[in-house]
Amino acid sequence: MEISSHDNLVNIDGNIKSISDFQNIKNTMDSIAAKHKKLVVNINDSISITSSVIGYFNKLILKDNIDLELNVASKQLIELFDDLSLTAAFKVRSI
Repeated sequence: MEISSHDNLVNIDGNIKSISDFQNIKNTMDSIAAKHKKLVVNINDSISITSSVIGYFNKLILKDNIDLELNVASKQLIELFDDLSLTAAFKVRSI
């Protein structure tokens, strides 16, 4: 997995599958959240997501009051967010 950012936009390429992926996402998004109250995340390739990343996204929204928007390319991952009833909370959109 590779992660890049510009202003309040985060791009994630590759599958999100390991603890190091979670740490990279958390570190990148924490530094952006310190400056911006709205984060836009493009998940370009991943067909899955770890529970730790889902929990972290929940924390950003519920505890840190971050306006989070996920743009997801994989229909399979969108269905997972639907199954978990997180589509509205994470503002999931198809790209």
